[in-house]
Amino acid sequence: MSDATEANGTAGAAEAAESGRPDAGAGGRHVRVVLVDDHRMFRTGVQAEIGQTAETGVEVVGEAADVDQAVTVITATRPEVVLLDVHLPGGGGVEVLRRCAALMTDAEQPVRFLALSVSDAAEDVIGVIRGGARGYVTKTITGTDLIDSIFRVQEGDAVFSPRLAGFVLDAFASTDAPPVDEDLDRLTQREREVLRLIARGYAYKEIAKQLYISVKTVESHVSAVLRKLQLSNRHELTRWATARRLV
Repeated sequence: MSDATEANGTAGAAEAAESGRPDAGAGGRHVRVVLVDDHRMFRTGVQAEIGQTAETGVEVVGEAADVDQAVTVITATRPEVVLLDVHLPGGGGVEVLRRCAALMTDAEQPVRFLALSVSDAAEDVIGVIRGGARGYVTKTITGTDLIDSIFRVQEGDAVFSPRLAGFVLDAFASTDAPPVDEDLDRLTQREREVLRLIARGYAYKEIAKQLYISVKTVESHVSAVLRKLQLSNRHELTRWATARRLV
């Protein structure tokens, strides 16, 4: 995200506060939203789909492509809802939630999070819900349903794509169920990101580019993952990840 984009998002927030927010969609509804996703084209598409404020009531006040940008923009603009991708450079969506915990619990102006991801893995869903997100929908959702989900989260509801709700119910149904996979819990957030990309067939150079780290750092993370999981090579790692639906 460029400095201009961030500045525009911050300026839009200040202008909204001063003007009393005259623009609203059908029914007089209005919600201020920040988009967090590391793919610029996807952010542009979502903006075009939902960001026509006069028609939808959704005002996109900022965008971010990684964890640090997300925390900065969310803190500056204080949106009502954040559309949050799960897999982000810098620690993932869970790290954004951790660093914005105080904003989520603000009694007067809470910031609520709705995960919007291509992943439908149970571990991803449960991870962000435990982190404080109010819902989780996949990127196959229609624009109309996404707008409805945003407003429901703004109002305090929990929103899930139909099949994902079962993951959450299963995870919280039994108090003696482990919160996370014990083997997976040995890995850091960055190691999990590297694990997923390796399992998806990415080369080390591709992983380094996507996560903004060096190839040598990728190699170090892979070695750590193999050691912690007691695996011998990337083929065994891929089988391990696939069996746990992490790919």
